[in-house]
Amino acid sequence: MNIEIRKLTPDLADDFFDFFDNRAFSDHAEWSCCYCTSFHSDIKQVDEEVKSLGGGESNLRKVLRALSEKLIKEKSLNGYLAYVDDTPIGWCNAAAKESFRQFDMFDKNREAFIRNGSMSKIKSVMCFVIAPEYRNKGVATSLLERVITDAKAEGFTVVEGYPRKQDERYEWDFIGPIRLYEKTGFVKVAEYDENVVMKKELF
Repeated sequence: MNIEIRKLTPDLADDFFDFFDNRAFSDHAEWSCCYCTSFHSDIKQVDEEVKSLGGGESNLRKVLRALSEKLIKEKSLNGYLAYVDDTPIGWCNAAAKESFRQFDMFDKNREAFIRNGSMSKIKSVMCFVIAPEYRNKGVATSLLERVITDAKAEGFTVVEGYPRKQDERYEWDFIGPIRLYEKTGFVKVAEYDENVVMKKELF
């Protein structure tokens, strides 16, 4: 299987939405309205917009899709799409650590743990989404390897990931497992409760 990785640009917005609308959550439709906006959104503002439209899942989808469209156009939502045979089958949200509005929408302790320390010249890996039929086939590894390569070329000194300690795989593990980061040369540098900071120095 030949996996091609492309950096998200406004020109690839249609591919991004094609992936999220049709393949990303084909096994869990209830998650399909996120459009990877949670790290960039004001939850109170989103709630207010949804309520102004009458509430409900369809209006939440409408609000978050519009927000994602805006973020991609502004180049504020950054990351990589994975393709097989020119079809988008995977996604990784990765950008400068200082560019993220939040690292956890609900857990303030986890938010503070991740935010602690330097924010400069660090690229953060926040999310992986792989179409069900392509999971466990190296797609996330290919995405992470591209993040590392580009981060070095772009002048970042570190790439960070924030997985959680888990004995077993769980299906909503959008951060990726510790072993994914270890496989690509990351080391654990901090730990709080079930949360871990994995770091790869770029030399």
